[in-house]
Amino acid sequence: MSDQSSGKNQVLRAHKLVKEVSSPEGSLTILSDVSFGISAGESVAVVGPSGAGKSTLLALLAGLDLPTSGHVMLINANLSDLDEDGRARVRAENVGFVFQSFHLMPSLNALENVMLPLELGGHAQARQLAREIIEKVGLQERWSHYPSQLSGGEKQRVAIARAFAAEPTVLFADEPTGNLDSRTGARIMDLMFELNHSSSTTLVLVTHERSLAKRCDRIISLDVGKLVGDTGVTG
Repeated sequence: MSDQSSGKNQVLRAHKLVKEVSSPEGSLTILSDVSFGISAGESVAVVGPSGAGKSTLLALLAGLDLPTSGHVMLINANLSDLDEDGRARVRAENVGFVFQSFHLMPSLNALENVMLPLELGGHAQARQLAREIIEKVGLQERWSHYPSQLSGGEKQRVAIARAFAAEPTVLFADEPTGNLDSRTGARIMDLMFELNHSSSTTLVLVTHERSLAKRCDRIISLDVGKLVGDTGVTG
């Protein structure tokens, strides 16, 4: 599927991305000349050794950071042409996130955490929609619990429910099982792929686990900031 990058239904395009940062030794290149496209509904794993630039790439693709040169097209918007508010607006309308460290609001219970992006988006039925997706992730008995009362796996289920609640066009997941034991992590990824398939969301998954990567349609490989592989998955 690696040739899908030229399809008409492309939702994400990285064009000659370069990211440099200052260091005591001078300018440090984190990403160098990275280009690829992702089509609607694709699931793409981003893999590579520690320090390869995976999380930096994810931040650029989502408009959380800007490249030194090159640009990202996200849903027909050139993120480099937008100010911070403009990029935030594109994210709010099109993007969901699942992080390794959950990023739940500690003062809100599970249902309220899922409701938050819906309310911010002006959904009239935020509570009803949040209840439905809380049930989908199997937390209907825990919806009134606060993050401090939930296990790691339950927190990540809430985070996944929150990410899918607004039906994002693109879901970015950065090492979503990194803080979970292997059995819980496997259940969480089963849930994420199940929701991804049922909602036709485009999934971009940063992971160091090859078994997870192989569940995606494509694997994009980085090494020392360069794109060294872009392959479809078979078998």
